[in-house]
Formats: sequence, structure tokens, C-alpha cells
Amino acid sequence: MALTDLGFPLTAEHRLDIERGKDFVQLRYGPFDLALVFAPDGIETFTEADRRALTVDGMRVCHIDDIIRSKEATGRVKDRESLPRLKAFRDWWLKHNRAT
Repeated sequence: MALTDLGFPLTAEHRLDIERGKDFVQLRYGPFDLALVFAPDGIETFTEADRRALTVDGMRVCHIDDIIRSKEATGRVKDRESLPRLKAFRDWWLKHNRAT
């Protein structure tokens, strides 16, 4: 499994949750904290999100706009509090990664 190749020690329960597509799997033991979200709020379909996704250092990641949209849709305080940082990062990234 790619996660073990990255250094995440997966329990049998983690493997089962991932294989069955549990809505949310939190991995806190490994090279970094990782949340696997199979049904994020604010994203209509995987196909649409996948069209916008990026590959960064060989890893497929959601587009920052989808992450922002998902955080806005949850309505949780901690997600609302993260929005200014995410939007500032998006603006910085767009400024520094536009085609010249």
C-alpha cells in the first residue's frame, strides 16, 4: 500500500477502513499527520474534484479551491478559523505560479 511506502504504520483496522472507503480516516503516526477524507463536504463528485486536482511531488492532491470550499461547507469553528490562512496561501500560490 502506498501509505506504508510513505512510512505510515497501518493497523488492520486502518487498512479495512481505507479499503472500504470510510468517510474519514485519521493517521497520526507516521512522517506527518494525514486525514483521508472519502466524502468531503462541499465537493459534489470525485470526478469533478479529480479534474481540478494537482500532482505535487508525485502525490495527487485536491485543488486549494476545493479544500476551501470543503472547509466552508462544514460549518465547524476550526474550519472557519483556517479559511483566512488557506485563502492567503491560495493567493500567494497563484501569484507565484502563473504562467509568464
